[in-house]
Amino acid sequence: MYKYDAMKKKEIKDPIQANRLQLIDLLLHKSSLKQDIADDLEKVFDQLRTLIDLEFKAIKEVVTDERVRLYIKDRGDHEFHVYIGSDVLVFNLHHNVFRLPDSNPLWGTAYFKSNENNGYFGTIHIYNFLAESMQQNRLDDMGNLIARIFVNHERHFFIEGKGSLGHTFNDPQNMLLSEQLLQLIAQMAFAYALQFDLYIPPFEYMDDISVGQIFMMGEQLKLKTAKRLGFKMSSDDTEIS
Repeated sequence: MYKYDAMKKKEIKDPIQANRLQLIDLLLHKSSLKQDIADDLEKVFDQLRTLIDLEFKAIKEVVTDERVRLYIKDRGDHEFHVYIGSDVLVFNLHHNVFRLPDSNPLWGTAYFKSNENNGYFGTIHIYNFLAESMQQNRLDDMGNLIARIFVNHERHFFIEGKGSLGHTFNDPQNMLLSEQLLQLIAQMAFAYALQFDLYIPPFEYMDDISVGQIFMMGEQLKLKTAKRLGFKMSSDDTEIS
């Protein structure tokens, strides 16, 4: 670091040396920043998984029906599946760190103006699928992205999402991620998923079927299934608090 500081103080006329100094600066600052965010988000992700496990233990004290799914399946260090009722919520930690686009209005707020580093975020995605789609390996069934959680190097965060998930957490300069907020986010994601039922697809969608599908019907009928197939329900816009 001392050598780097000394290099910065010198007037560098050699373009090769000047470019090298710029590369060193990027590695020391931007690359390290991104790595710090990624490392810290892994801790947040593990904490979220632990909190969901504790939430399920509390729920199971009241919901004792063993037919109601309430468990977690780990899928490596960066993904776990939460089975709750007839739904699965897939929590996925993205490997990359992103910078807010220059056009994002958040750059006009005091917090982001004060330090450009505040505009770099790691992300956690939350997807919603039907539990049977996962359990029966129905690969053609569709899921929905219901939320993206963005967390920066100071654990300021915001959420892009459906329903109250997107409306409640949209002020990153004043929102600092905490254990209580992580648990609230998980609860709101569960509530959003559980609120919607499996809808009957349009008749026209199912009128064609192959001989192969008929032969397989006893084991697994290969028709796409989704919670919102073919219909726009008014409840899609209902908010959850």
